Amino acid sequence: METIERRVLVVEDERVIADAVAARLRAEGFQVHLAGDGPAAVEAARTIRPDVVVLDVMLPGFDGLEVCRRIQAERPVPVLMLTARGDETDLLVGLAVGADDYMAKPFSMRELAARVHALLRRAEKNQAHAKKNQLQLGDLEINSSERRVTRAGVEIHLTPTEFDLLVHLAGRPRTVVPRERLLAEVWGWADASGTRTVDSHIKALRRKLGADLIRTVHGIGYALEVDR
Repeated sequence: METIERRVLVVEDERVIADAVAARLRAEGFQVHLAGDGPAAVEAARTIRPDVVVLDVMLPGFDGLEVCRRIQAERPVPVLMLTARGDETDLLVGLAVGADDYMAKPFSMRELAARVHALLRRAEKNQAHAKKNQLQLGDLEINSSERRVTRAGVEIHLTPTEFDLLVHLAGRPRTVVPRERLLAEVWGWADASGTRTVDSHIKALRRKLGADLIRTVHGIGYALEVDR
């Protein structure tokens, strides 16, 4: 169970939304800090060192994508991005700069709180179970302890969620893993309402690692196409 020591930085320039999100997360037992623009968000992340960031895309100063890029460059942290946009290009850009999850406005406070809890559970699980081992699959090499990935000797930068997704697929190479199972094991979701999140992260992995690496089985899920 999360404790009061868990810090959440909420970056939102619409005060009504920011206050509502903060109230719900405080009721869940989190310390909540607010920032209303891009520069303030970057400074708050540096000062507060939050455990998770809830980040709106549209902000004064500079937008949430730039905020995410800057804070991830200094210190990796789980990011839940809030967006009013439905364009998939914007969502993929968010994932590319380090966002772990996203929600489209309007959203329910109950679901937002559940997503924050899931992000923290996954981060804690990764820290607790990190092992000093190397997984070699064809020309793909995964270092779990250092959370590094190389393909054909070239290091590939992955976001925390992309790395976790790749590790789950690599754990059962050439085996089709259903989207629902990936949602449960990587994101910690109990339902299948976020399959688009899985699809977007798969697209990001293909862009970084090569389109040939992950096979789509339509209507079911994905398989990592590498030799054991």
